[in-house]
Amino acid sequence: MPCSGSVSCTCWKTGTRSLPRLTTCSSRAAFSSAAPFAWATRKQYSAEEKIRIALDGLRGEETIAELCRREGIAQSIYYKWSKEFLEAGKRRLAGDTARSASTGEVQDLRREARELKEVVAEQTLELRLLKKSMIADGGDIE
Repeated sequence: MPCSGSVSCTCWKTGTRSLPRLTTCSSRAAFSSAAPFAWATRKQYSAEEKIRIALDGLRGEETIAELCRREGIAQSIYYKWSKEFLEAGKRRLAGDTARSASTGEVQDLRREARELKEVVAEQTLELRLLKKSMIADGGDIE
């Protein structure tokens, strides 16, 4: 019985060569030669295409099964893309609320933080000098 296999598969059972097809082969040898061919023909989807497909599914004008059949993708791929799309949107919106302060407010807060850091640095220096003078005077540091 000839191999039903893939790219120039030689069936190990019968020794016959088969025509290139993407069907499974009964021989294990065909799987190793079919993998590069199958991977080379897989369509790569751009980010824009993934977004369009995810939005089409979210609109609900057709079922997910019909959408996936039309686009030539598995339903699991659609659900993966739509999940990534929604999570990216949530992250973006959460980032925007954190940045809702105006530029003037941010500059004022940075200036205030810088001034407070200078005050802390001055007080730390004064404390060190006081401790050194107490040690030099023979005082006891608590």
